[in-house]
Amino acid sequence: MKILFFLLLTCLLGWLQPIQAQGILFSQSHENGVYHSGDRARVVLSIKDKSTQVVTLKLQHNFSSYTTEQKNYHGDSLVVFDQIVSEPITLVWEARTNNDSGWMGLIVNPESYQPGTKRPTDLESFWNKQKKDLRALPILLISKPAPNTDPAYQCFDLEINCTSPKPVRGYFAMPTNAAKKSLPIVINFHAAGVAGDWCRSKPEIALRYARMGKGALVFDLNAHGMLNGQSQAYYDSLDQGELNRYAQIGITNKNESYFLGMYQRLLRTIDYLTSLPEWDGKRILVIGESQGGGQSLVAAGLDKRVTAAVVTVPAMCDWGGTLVGRKGSWPYLFETKIDRTVLEANLPYFDAAHLLKGSTATIVAEIGLIDQTCPSSALYAALNQTKGKNIIVTAPYRAHHFTQTAYRQIWETQVNKVKQDFIVDYLK
Repeated sequence: MKILFFLLLTCLLGWLQPIQAQGILFSQSHENGVYHSGDRARVVLSIKDKSTQVVTLKLQHNFSSYTTEQKNYHGDSLVVFDQIVSEPITLVWEARTNNDSGWMGLIVNPESYQPGTKRPTDLESFWNKQKKDLRALPILLISKPAPNTDPAYQCFDLEINCTSPKPVRGYFAMPTNAAKKSLPIVINFHAAGVAGDWCRSKPEIALRYARMGKGALVFDLNAHGMLNGQSQAYYDSLDQGELNRYAQIGITNKNESYFLGMYQRLLRTIDYLTSLPEWDGKRILVIGESQGGGQSLVAAGLDKRVTAAVVTVPAMCDWGGTLVGRKGSWPYLFETKIDRTVLEANLPYFDAAHLLKGSTATIVAEIGLIDQTCPSSALYAALNQTKGKNIIVTAPYRAHHFTQTAYRQIWETQVNKVKQDFIVDYLK
């Protein structure tokens, strides 16, 4: 099963291979890789190995079509692009020599991107019914103490009943002697997968956020309602069995979609946390990367009580991008062999690009401009639907996973610091 997982991961990464490019670097006239009509975009390649004579350049347009050419490399640098840009487009360069690789991306007119599918006219009524059914179900908890050596904080392995096929499960933490109406809420969501360690809730994650500021009510939620703290065999069994290819379960019927249950669980989590007397009645922060980032955006769209989201390369945005000549975001459901008319009638109910419409939450989003898994155009198509403040930090050198270590320091100071500083400040 581990072999199958790594094959899946390779597919998600697409044509970008996880090579740590140290000797091939790109620079461009706009350091953040974002341009608007009338801007001049100049992209320059430099190679540390001065013996290099030929470099292969691959240029990808809109995360779909490619052109490839070989260039002679002389001197200290090579200009690979120098044009006035006008139309919305995404461009990604890949440079290869015999022993090294490097990538860089840009986007033009990001504010112009819109969802590739139509928003259902009954989307709000559909989700209002889900919320009504959830709130009609009395909350029942199963709580067990979780590993914790700090008496100043409580931590529990928590299960909450839900209208979804699986209950809410995760780890909940909070300060032991918190006063009423004194604490913000933090919900942490996890990236895609079932059997991987990163998919599982952990008490240390819940406790870390619970200690921030003057304390917080924290739920580290796993996406699937899985039991916490089980053996690897348990998660492998789920991965190979009932949760195999979970994203494709029920995609032809909105009432059977796997994402319906996933989103019901996140709504149930919010309802439970907001019922606690310690909640300050004001702040709800959701955090996540990839699938977890997508869940965070969904939460910000479906529940107006969510006031802030910090998301990193979020998934589940603009699945229909592939219908309008660009690539949609993970899990690429429109790329299945199912009749697209059927998919168009059902998938938009779960697409963050539609669920975010009208959200007033403050959203801090990291977008990787060479990310093939969650393309920048898809993310902007979703974020452009909000009414709140969007703080978008772009990383022109970032794929879905951070593979180009030569840019690590730039990322730490110019991208990651923005996200972390926001979280710390928000939870003061």
